[in-house]
Amino acid sequence: MTGAGTGFGHEAAMRLAEKGFDVIAGVEIYAQVQTVKRQAAERGVTLQVEKLDVTNDGDRRKALDWGVEILVNNAGVGEGGSTVDIPAANIRHQFEVNVTGPLLLTQPIAKQMIKRGAGRIVWVSSREGLNVNPFTGIYSASKHAVEAIAETMADELQEYNIEVATVNPGPFLTGFNDRMFQTWESWQDDPSQRLFDYAKLAFPRAQFDPEAVYQTLTAVAAGEVDRYRNLEPKSMLKETEHLQQIPWQRKVTDGLGTRHQAITHSYEMQPETPVAS
Repeated sequence: MTGAGTGFGHEAAMRLAEKGFDVIAGVEIYAQVQTVKRQAAERGVTLQVEKLDVTNDGDRRKALDWGVEILVNNAGVGEGGSTVDIPAANIRHQFEVNVTGPLLLTQPIAKQMIKRGAGRIVWVSSREGLNVNPFTGIYSASKHAVEAIAETMADELQEYNIEVATVNPGPFLTGFNDRMFQTWESWQDDPSQRLFDYAKLAFPRAQFDPEAVYQTLTAVAAGEVDRYRNLEPKSMLKETEHLQQIPWQRKVTDGLGTRHQAITHSYEMQPETPVAS
């Protein structure tokens, strides 16, 4: 489980250990290692906690000694901001963490699985890998890339008995979405040239309790669910499918000269707004 220091990966790693799996919890930095070990002990489970920065070639090579039978590519970051504002370094970092690093980690592990004759690879994508929203376009682009990689990988590896699945979380209240709308604070650019004032913007949707993702990610990794694509919350499935169809009918002149409704929501929304129960 990559990205097991926080969020979805952290909780799913704990739950898989509770189910009896031998879990290797990969965390980005050494400072997280002892913290996660302590948290596991408090829950009465044992994790093999390893420093695994997916962008670090040495860390990726180290993982080849672990005999991985189930790989959950969960590590990821989110860069918020307009597609015409985000600096080059931030764009590259987005893709290095969410796409290039995980794929380079997966390639040799998948070949180990092929030699073994079995394996499971789970890609934690996003609803943003299927739809788009203003100010999350670069993050969404990285998850669209993950979708393409995962679906192609499923086709390529089926003859080798390797299972491939995706988990697609929507807006869940883990802090991840709100952090995306703070990344502008560290941009190395000329603020006067920005199209938007990001100090006035927030994540444009109310966010769900993450329990649904904890359950689904754990079940998919454990092999208890055999669907290829697993979107949460399920209540957003019809909306997601509808939004996928809109570009086929959209005209280039639609809405010209007016502000997009989702951008208006970003100005109106407060951070960490939960979905009303």
